[in-house]
Amino acid sequence: MTTLTARTPQPAARTKARRAAPGRGAAYVFLTPWILGVGLLTLGPMLASLYLSFTSYDLFSTPEFIGVENFQKMAEDPRFWSAVGVTLKYVLVAAPLKLIAALSVALLLNKSRRGQGFYRSAFYAPSLLGASVAVALVWRTLFSDDGTIDAGLSSIGIDSGGWISNPKLALYVLVVLAVWQFGAPMVIFLAGLKQIPQDVYDASAVDGAGKLRTFWNVTLPMLSPVIFFNLVLETINAFQAFTAAYIISGGRGGPIDSTLFFTLYLYDRAFTAFDMGYASAMAWVLLVAIALVTALIFRSSRAWVFYSGEEK
Repeated sequence: MTTLTARTPQPAARTKARRAAPGRGAAYVFLTPWILGVGLLTLGPMLASLYLSFTSYDLFSTPEFIGVENFQKMAEDPRFWSAVGVTLKYVLVAAPLKLIAALSVALLLNKSRRGQGFYRSAFYAPSLLGASVAVALVWRTLFSDDGTIDAGLSSIGIDSGGWISNPKLALYVLVVLAVWQFGAPMVIFLAGLKQIPQDVYDASAVDGAGKLRTFWNVTLPMLSPVIFFNLVLETINAFQAFTAAYIISGGRGGPIDSTLFFTLYLYDRAFTAFDMGYASAMAWVLLVAIALVTALIFRSSRAWVFYSGEEK
């Protein structure tokens, strides 16, 4: 009786197999630009800013190590806390409203109708413009003291005194601008709606569920992974908002710092006061804050995000 035994590959055979691995060398060649980019343009500056956050540095002299003094100064800086409050308010208002607008329009565009392609393009168009300087300038003109919006409201007896110059309204000009550019999450929601099987809607109709109940018990749970994805992206984008706030407020944070975003104050400390050490410390505080908020969203997703085939 012949017994078959497994033979351990010899070192020479293993070396030959490694050499025969297809495309390994080519893969490293094609990855080289990305590796260099990450190292030189991302990791390098991050490590440099981490070091600068523990120094006193004015961009023109040699950095002087001062330990955690920059972080201690933040705790006593009233403008820092004002920027934190404005940013949190913006995130809590702009991100949810933008997602609600995107989902609402996606639900309308999910049904086949004449001219559907035109409507999708029209609603998506503002997102193509992004947070550009041109859009911010137009928005500033519309909502200025003598702008079109203020003139229109004044004609019907509503005098706001100018949205941008009003501390109670200035932040909402930026919120409206963010909500207006809901095209990107709308497209993602629309793609998610297309993936929901028609069978579940038919079963809901057989059970006698109305439109509202079907939306709450079928559409939202089936769409929850997409909602989660958009929520994470829009929350991070809201924390990083800068261009519109800088242009509309003239780079000063608006009336009594009502539009002083965290990023705007960071820019002011870095390139107006030339306090690069303090600005670097602020950048790392922002990074940690975004990471914590993102982790909190991921943690909460266990309770409200449902994946197909998963048992809760």
